[in-house]
Order: sequence, then C-alpha cells, then structure tokens
Amino acid sequence: MQLIARRNEETEGTTQVQVGNAVFGGPQVIVIAGPCAIESYEQLLATAQEVKRLGATVLRGGAYKPRTSPYSFRGKGETGLEILAAIKKETGLPVVTEVMDVRDIERVAAVADMIQIGSRNMQNFTLLSEAGRSRHPVFLKRGLAATLEEWIYAAEYILAEGNDQVVLCERGIRTFETYTRNTVDITAIPAMKELSHLPIVLDPSHGTGRWSLVAPVALAGVAAGADGLMIEVHPQPSEAMSDGSQSLNFKHFAELMQALNPVARAVGRKVMA
Repeated sequence: MQLIARRNEETEGTTQVQVGNAVFGGPQVIVIAGPCAIESYEQLLATAQEVKRLGATVLRGGAYKPRTSPYSFRGKGETGLEILAAIKKETGLPVVTEVMDVRDIERVAAVADMIQIGSRNMQNFTLLSEAGRSRHPVFLKRGLAATLEEWIYAAEYILAEGNDQVVLCERGIRTFETYTRNTVDITAIPAMKELSHLPIVLDPSHGTGRWSLVAPVALAGVAAGADGLMIEVHPQPSEAMSDGSQSLNFKHFAELMQALNPVARAVGRKVMA
C-alpha cells in the first residue's frame, strides 16, 4: 500500500502549507519564533513585536505544556489561549500552539492558525486522527526516539483523514549524549525530503537545549534544506518559567536572523520577512 505521506513517482516538489502569509515548502525559509510558554500578556506581546520586527512570520507560544515533572510550570491553559488570541489580533502574526488532549482541539483550533502535536504525542494516534479531522494545518514534531518510518506513519494518521496540511519538525532525538538536551539529526532533513513530500522544519532550541548552540545548528539546518526554523525567544531567558536555557534573547535572535539570509541564498532560497 502506497502511503499518502510518502514521495512517489507522481509527486513533484514539496507540498505547500499556508499559515497566514507564510508558505511552508515554498522557495522561502519560514521562521517561527516566540517563547516556549506563555507567561503573561506583556511577555508575549513584547516578544511578538520584536520577533516580527526582526523577520519572524509565525508566532509560537505554549498555552498547554507537557512537562517531565508534574510540578513544573505546565502553562496557563485557557488563559494562555486568550492571551495568544489577543496578541495575534494586536500584531497580525499567525500563531502555532500545542494541543495535548483531544478534548482541547476545538478550543485550540479556534485561536491557532496551526496546531502543534508535540514530540511526546507523536504516536498518540487518537490525537493525530482528530487533528486531521480539524482540517487545520498541523505541525508534527518527531518523537523522542522515533525512526523516520514511524514519523511518516504518524503523519499518515493525519493525512488519512483528508488533511494534507502537515509540516514535519525535527527537534532532536534521545541518544547517549548528555551535554546537549537531544541529538539533532541534521540527516533527517534531506532524508525526509527524499522519503516524503511534506515540508520539514528544524527546532534547534529543543534539539540542543543550549542557547549558544541554537544559531549554528539553525544555520546548518537551512543549509541542509530545512523549509523553516522554530526558535524559542524570550525577553529575559534567565527568568523564563520554561526552557530559559535554550531560549535566545532579542539580541541573539537578531544576530541569528542577520546570519540566516546568506546561508539561505547559498542554497538558492531566502528568508521570508
């Protein structure tokens, strides 16, 4: 049986997924940026305004956060969605946010332009199917230890519901290495370009877990053919309630955006601004 998500002899190019004015899988590299978690209206507004000024075209921000410890900050839930909706209206940026429970899909889809399925839920097959039925673009992160084949099958659950608006995201896999949070699989980018027609984005923030490594790995991802980047940005990373160690401040994000265009041009692309 030929999987819908697989590239075949009849498939040419990459499927394009439109989120607001941003088109994943087109000639431009799309930058998604924002905080790991929504902490307050002021925090998200300041971040959204700055990342937009610097060239990001999609805003990320977690209202619901899966955390290893149940005692860690797990997001503001519906209040976070209300803040996200307000900032979306204020800035005009399309937004992507994670859904963790099938019971939340409808309320998340009412705000988000793209629904994120996180790494821990990559094989939550009920959630994948329901996200497919929502007809919303879906941002599917690779599982912690998922093979490329398993990742493709996860995407297939969404596509099988008639929703071909799927963007894949490589965010690093679990290996024996402890210096970095995960091991970024740069090979997965060109490999998935061969195996699937779906656009692929790199998340070097979760991939490395260290802000100092985010920029060089992001540049490597674009050079390898990534259709976009997801970057965690926070006004004051040292005070972030979630993932501050891997978040860029505004200065470092500006430096990354300045460095991106020459790399994109070297592989025949440019960064959407």
